[in-house]
Amino acid sequence: MSAALFAAAAPVLAAARALQQDPAPALLVIDGRCGSGKSTLAAWLGQELDCQVVHMDDFYLPFARRRPDWMNHPGANMDFARLREEVLDPLLSGHTARYRAYVCPRDTFKDAVLLPPRPLTILEGSYSLHPDLAVQAACRVFVTCSPACQRERLQSREGDHFAAFEARWIPLEEGYLSACHPETSCDFVLDTTGMSV
Repeated sequence: MSAALFAAAAPVLAAARALQQDPAPALLVIDGRCGSGKSTLAAWLGQELDCQVVHMDDFYLPFARRRPDWMNHPGANMDFARLREEVLDPLLSGHTARYRAYVCPRDTFKDAVLLPPRPLTILEGSYSLHPDLAVQAACRVFVTCSPACQRERLQSREGDHFAAFEARWIPLEEGYLSACHPETSCDFVLDTTGMSV
């Protein structure tokens, strides 16, 4: 993680450490634009803290379970109920969670994994602040970057798959952000434009 991003994220780390002192398990959520550095931030926090890191990418709905018009409804491709019931509710109640990560390109599930309870759970990824998830977060973080920065990062990261991001996933994500405005309810908003993530 770059020095600039480290400095920008230092207040988030301080807030997360404070949450760990609470006797009840807490949830910190990181939402934002693809390519903005959500996963980088979550991985860094995961190294610094006694916590579990959970990824929204593991909770897409299988294609057979999506409504026919899912692309017209922000978040309709996400399995919020499974995420809540299998992972967040158990961890925030101090119990072990058991779940199988969904692999979107293969439309299948990985083997089950167990997540023991920790003082803090971090949920990261697009749609993690969607109102349909309906889970109380103790700290909310929104990560963003300029369209030009996003495009450059995604072209580098996705290579030949960038066209799909530009044609489908970015417009879907922007539809969610326009409809729900998750950044307006966040404790921290980090703009990573110009930073190395």
